[in-house]
Amino acid sequence: MPMKDWISQYVNSQKAALDSIPVDAVENLVELLKKALLEDRQLFVFGNGGSAANASHFATDLGKGSSDIIGRRFRILSLNDNVSWLTALGNDYAYEDVFVRQLQNYARPGDLAMTLSVSGNSPNAVKAIEWAGANGLTTIALVGKKRGRLAEVAQNVIVVDSDHFGRAEDCHMGICHMLCYAFMEIPRIAEE
Repeated sequence: MPMKDWISQYVNSQKAALDSIPVDAVENLVELLKKALLEDRQLFVFGNGGSAANASHFATDLGKGSSDIIGRRFRILSLNDNVSWLTALGNDYAYEDVFVRQLQNYARPGDLAMTLSVSGNSPNAVKAIEWAGANGLTTIALVGKKRGRLAEVAQNVIVVDSDHFGRAEDCHMGICHMLCYAFMEIPRIAEE
């Protein structure tokens, strides 16, 4: 296949994945973030691999960009960003505990836990979301077409209709950008 054809096919597949994002579900997440902001709740976000990078990017954009524009501070923390703690937990317990054990230190009922996972089956994300739901947190999962266990245990789920990791991760980051830019471009929503 000529490279131009492959690129065109990739772009068309990416457009289809973007078109699968449920607008109402994203709007619901905006409302959850607004409620968390107004109630001074903490938001924890986490994932593995590319999803870890997306979680960190989201925390930066919401914590700095959105907060700067609206003049109120989102309390958001990416659980991927403390390497010494992650490696201590992974080494001393198990890799599946690297997120849940951080939540046990930080989280309080009423806070939010959000994970990004294309497979929907990352054991550490599933364990953390199960614990969060059992301990009074609002749970959110952005997953890919296969949905996985996270789609069963999270209270708020957005499924991107692709099992291609790159396309699904791009869509997850797009959703995260929508969540941030809703507050950056329509700052009055933080006051309503």
